[in-house]
Amino acid sequence: MANLSQKKGRVLVAMSGGVDSSVTALLLKKQGFRVWGAFMKNWSDNDEDGVCTAVNDQRDARMTASKLGIPCYTFNFENEYRESVVNYMINGYKTGLTPNPDVMCNKEIKFKMFLNKALALGFDYIATGHYVRIKKSRDNIFHLLKSIDDNKDQSYFLWTLQQAQLKHCLFPIGDYIKSQVRSMAQKANLVTADKPDSQGICFIGKINVDNFLKSQIPAREGDIVTTDGEVIGKHQGVSFYTIGQRRGILISDSLPYYVVSKNIKENKLIVCLGAQDALYEQKCYASSVNWISGKEPGLPLDCQVKIRYRQICQNARITQKIQSGYEVNFIEPQKAVTPGQSIVFYDKDEMLGGGIISTFTSAA
Repeated sequence: MANLSQKKGRVLVAMSGGVDSSVTALLLKKQGFRVWGAFMKNWSDNDEDGVCTAVNDQRDARMTASKLGIPCYTFNFENEYRESVVNYMINGYKTGLTPNPDVMCNKEIKFKMFLNKALALGFDYIATGHYVRIKKSRDNIFHLLKSIDDNKDQSYFLWTLQQAQLKHCLFPIGDYIKSQVRSMAQKANLVTADKPDSQGICFIGKINVDNFLKSQIPAREGDIVTTDGEVIGKHQGVSFYTIGQRRGILISDSLPYYVVSKNIKENKLIVCLGAQDALYEQKCYASSVNWISGKEPGLPLDCQVKIRYRQICQNARITQKIQSGYEVNFIEPQKAVTPGQSIVFYDKDEMLGGGIISTFTSAA
């Protein structure tokens, strides 16, 4: 496979005001690309401390661009972000799902709105500070590989990318570990060198998701019911809970109750006491599946999967196609398989694609 950095051109770097995107711009400039920066203003509401983080982030992005001697645009995608990401998240929770807004942000904002804007301005590539690697094989297929840094790998969030987008994408920091990235920023005297990593929802930051949802979704009291059918308490709305959740169920904290499922129609929250079999699933249904190569693989397909970001890859077999989705069988039963979350497929270091975890009843 040939490394894309060998082909130079005009590249627009998505500069978030953090160290990763700062070093992305630094590396590309050193590699001989003609580099511009761009800050995306997607969310301007205050965080929980009453601070609008976008203001500080934009300042840091501009200071970094100035230090590197590159221009820096500002793009305002607030309306698109609210519609495509925030409303997607809220509507998902309303219907009982646990959506992943970071995946949708990548799909709709960074690699759609931002990429389209860059191409319209005449750029050849966009670059982001994602910890992931991209390679092009001799048959002109672009492949996404895990980052060198296993702890920072972000391939899980990029399963929606397609070949038409990947041919315009660069991910230079995927070849480095985080400590090396910070070291490069320090040596270049970048203002972001020691800036803490961003946390929480993409562009929104660290918020109390429960409080945010309660400000957007009306409370609707209902029964908390055990898997044996015993009513043991009241909830304020099944939308505010997720599969596998233990804390905040409004039952005695001395007993380890876990959320097993949510019955939206009957407004019931189903729980079990302890890590019972009810918490584990042997298989799931994956909808809205995207294959990075653009081609469906032959089935059955033995692969590794993640059903949450920080999970170690688990062995699985994709056995059959059901309507527009796929049946995924886990070699070992998996805890808290959560509808709405992403399931991402791997072949060792290569990310093959992914989809949205759904239920078999919705696939029938």
